[in-house]
Amino acid sequence: MEKYTVGMKAQMTKTISESDVYLFAGITGDFNPLHVDAEAAKKGFFGKRVVHGILVTGLFSAAIGTKLPERGGVFAYLEQDARFLKPVFIGDTVTAVVKLVEIINQEKKIWKLSTEAFVGSQEKVVEGYAVVKMIPESG
Repeated sequence: MEKYTVGMKAQMTKTISESDVYLFAGITGDFNPLHVDAEAAKKGFFGKRVVHGILVTGLFSAAIGTKLPERGGVFAYLEQDARFLKPVFIGDTVTAVVKLVEIINQEKKIWKLSTEAFVGSQEKVVEGYAVVKMIPESG
């Protein structure tokens, strides 16, 4: 297993499609017109439909669960903080970046990660942090 060190990063990139938004709405029951009704969204603050913010933060979970280098265990989410800075629109390509910023408890394998999401190469749309615990496959 690769040792975790402060500063290590992982990322996940995804272009958010219309079907992603509808599937997320169906799973969560969040059919807010801002997300699923183009005509209603046109009259709203952003002028068009926006992606659910929590759908975007799900990319942090994907990066943590599938892109961090250590294998032989899974991560349990303990906490997620997120500030939504700008909207994400259908068709945007989002890159979620997680970075290990603090080893809270090495013995219990609990880490704090910064979480940032970008549209394109530099437009930050979400920032915050996650606290996770690595659970070895053997228990």
